[in-house]
Amino acid sequence: MLHRYLRLLGVRLRASSLLAMQYRGDFLIDGLISIFWTATTLVPLFVVFQAQQQNIEGWTFGESLLVIGWFTLLQGILEGAINPSLTGVVEHIRKGTLDFVLLKPADAQFLVSTERFLPWRAINVVAALSIFVYGFHLLGRTPSPVGVLVSLVLLGTSVLLLYSLWILTVAAAFYVVKVDNLTYFFTSIFDAARWPAPVFRGVLSFVFTFVIPLAVMTTFPAQAMLGRLPWTSLLWAVVGSILFAFISRRVWLRAISRYTSASS
Repeated sequence: MLHRYLRLLGVRLRASSLLAMQYRGDFLIDGLISIFWTATTLVPLFVVFQAQQQNIEGWTFGESLLVIGWFTLLQGILEGAINPSLTGVVEHIRKGTLDFVLLKPADAQFLVSTERFLPWRAINVVAALSIFVYGFHLLGRTPSPVGVLVSLVLLGTSVLLLYSLWILTVAAAFYVVKVDNLTYFFTSIFDAARWPAPVFRGVLSFVFTFVIPLAVMTTFPAQAMLGRLPWTSLLWAVVGSILFAFISRRVWLRAISRYTSASS
């Protein structure tokens, strides 16, 4: 079963790559635009540190760059692998074409989650690695092997959290037709993940840690690379991401069970 789904994922990745490279000029322009938007994520950080000169809430410029690096990496995954497919679910529901997905001999959530990819967003991976290298160069050190291993585990939990939050958002389309504003709102909220979590206090600190766990997605991996993430935080991140995935799966199955075709 797993082998079958991996083959299907490979086929869809290849189809998305061929479609993106069908018009090479557009492919290159989209890649350049992606580089431009990646560079703009650094601008607010430069502005703040020019004013503060030293650090923000105990985070130096070099340490904050690690958070930006994780934000850039996850932004690429969100906009290149998660967003393109799942936003198509809303159109499927409006037009009644979700029927064709449900009739196929494969899990519907897998099919709608792998429908389309934007390969040029892979530039974010290169940009994130460059930011990591520059950040550690400013810090005058390198990450420990354990820190790298833990941060890779947290990359998995972060992607799972992002995907689960998007499934929960898209599931709302089964109950209300227009959820475009909700998806734009979530994208705007995700922009806050570029800042270290201690910047946010009070209610925002609680929301960005437990409700929309942005701190777990970018600050925790940066802390792991710096070797100062408590093991209890790693444990809670893993347990929390699995819990989010379980809840989103149950919500998706319940939403599908209430779906009635718009074409009938």
